[in-house]
Amino acid sequence: MRKALLVICAALCLGSVAFGQALSAADRDNGAKYLEETRDAIVDATKGLSEAQWKFKAAPDRWSVAETLEHIALAEEFILGQLKDNIMKAPAGVPDRDIAKTDAAVLAMIPDRSHKAQAPPPLVPTGRWSPQETLDHFLKSRAATIEYMKTNQELRSHVADSPLGMPLDGYEWLLFIGAHSQRHTKQILEVKADPRFPKS
Repeated sequence: MRKALLVICAALCLGSVAFGQALSAADRDNGAKYLEETRDAIVDATKGLSEAQWKFKAAPDRWSVAETLEHIALAEEFILGQLKDNIMKAPAGVPDRDIAKTDAAVLAMIPDRSHKAQAPPPLVPTGRWSPQETLDHFLKSRAATIEYMKTNQELRSHVADSPLGMPLDGYEWLLFIGAHSQRHTKQILEVKADPRFPKS
């Protein structure tokens, strides 16, 4: 009888691991690569800018490159903090959750600049840092994000509501961070493409 109970317990434990949609090594590698690529895109988009280029605004109500980068840095730190402090304490998702579909939705919807969004007050840039300080702040936060992607073993085990109208697991929230920076890298490139953008 005791042996039978042990077999049942082992089966249940093994079943729960499979049932919990553990993060695959491929997904983890792809996620880390995405965070690295979107980091590098920001570095490339802001490299060698003059003070006038950092501060140029296409219109009074539009963000400059410096302000956009500050927003990216603030959001990176904020979302990662929310993930660690709250989202990773949330319950698991439904058993039949289509993680591949949701992963793809995050990567498609967040960078889409055809849908505008209003930044919440804590993430609105105020010029609190110089451009170089802002970039350093972002790079430090992104290093922490990548490390979390590479080392956390429970990223698929906790799910929380999101602005996309669908619940996201921890892994998808990390993709959200990369996609958010990709969205605003596009914004930086839009500023730089303005005909009135300073030549130097």
